[in-house]
Amino acid sequence: MQIRQSNQRLNFDKNPTFEKDINPKQRAWIEVRGKALETNVRQLRSRLNKSCQFMAVVKADGYGHDAKVVSEFAIKGGASHLGVATLKEGVKLRSSGVKIPILILGNLYTKKDLTISFKNDLMPTISSIRECLICNNIGKHFDLKFSLHLKVDTGMSRLGFESNKFVQQFDRIKSFENITIEGIYSHLSSADEHNSLNPESSTQLQRQKFLELLKQINIDRYHNIKIHLANSAGMLLNKDFHFHMVRVGLSMYGYSPLTKIDKNLSLKPALFLKVKVAFIRIIDKGVSVSYGGKFISSRKTKLAVLSIGYADGVPRNLSGKLNVIHNKKLYPQVGSITMDQMMVDITDSNEIKIGSTMVLLGSDGDKTISPIDWARKSNTIPWEILCSFKNRLPRVQID
Repeated sequence: MQIRQSNQRLNFDKNPTFEKDINPKQRAWIEVRGKALETNVRQLRSRLNKSCQFMAVVKADGYGHDAKVVSEFAIKGGASHLGVATLKEGVKLRSSGVKIPILILGNLYTKKDLTISFKNDLMPTISSIRECLICNNIGKHFDLKFSLHLKVDTGMSRLGFESNKFVQQFDRIKSFENITIEGIYSHLSSADEHNSLNPESSTQLQRQKFLELLKQINIDRYHNIKIHLANSAGMLLNKDFHFHMVRVGLSMYGYSPLTKIDKNLSLKPALFLKVKVAFIRIIDKGVSVSYGGKFISSRKTKLAVLSIGYADGVPRNLSGKLNVIHNKKLYPQVGSITMDQMMVDITDSNEIKIGSTMVLLGSDGDKTISPIDWARKSNTIPWEILCSFKNRLPRVQID
């Protein structure tokens, strides 16, 4: 009998297997529910005045959902603009056929990058006179106007013109002949905190500073400039933050950033994280599980090995703190979460088999696990949870 050597390759070239031929649900995957996104956008838009536009923030690959899919359903729900963080994100959406205005929320500062932005009809965020001059020169070179948004810092201390210099700089910028100021905006630093409606809160002080700056530049004279301040939390606080447009991220994906949830707001999570059972084993009482042996079985235990780990974006510091759902029942994760796998105690189940599907995030019947639950248990925020899922988790579009 001929023995195959490890460095030999069988000749299967007649029917090769490619990445696209592998079932995306073979191991672990993210289901993206487009109709939930569309419904969320419609519901959130219903809280705005008809004249107030909706920017869907689809940065970080649509908060891990797939930016192209999110954009498609957000537009169906009534989004008039998209917001991305990077030049590459914007170019990718343009290449996929997205036509509506796209604002790059991050900072572009080289002539090359700003030229690429211009050629792809992307609007950059401008935080200094220097970038304004570059944009004006690019517009002049093509004998066209470069559309952009000006950002002013009112308390975030990140991007934006310094508030005490903005009025003087705006007077200079408005004289530039080859740029069009499409918008002026700022960013709230703490709108999700419980005291944001307090007149002395940082959120209210930021809004007041923003209003004062707008008054000083006589913004009422510029009817074509869109004013925007609110993120998801600011938008849900009250209409005082809406202005001409809101920039909505987290709540569009189905989660309220506010601890006090409006009972009339029924957002639907658009992301379900699912995984297959790869192996089942039974261990005796007193046996350690996974790296470090921090979990010791207190009884004869049946374990399901799930094909997902921290390399997929499941935080290792959630080890021993998670539950998973199968057929409307919760089962505890035990032992350290490893790079590619985790173990779940399924001793009380006779129906879970190799190949069974379990839900890590999402709902099944009356059982629901949310990124907010994970965030609380790992001392972080739901934004980080959603943005941590890696590309090796296929995104499977539902509906």
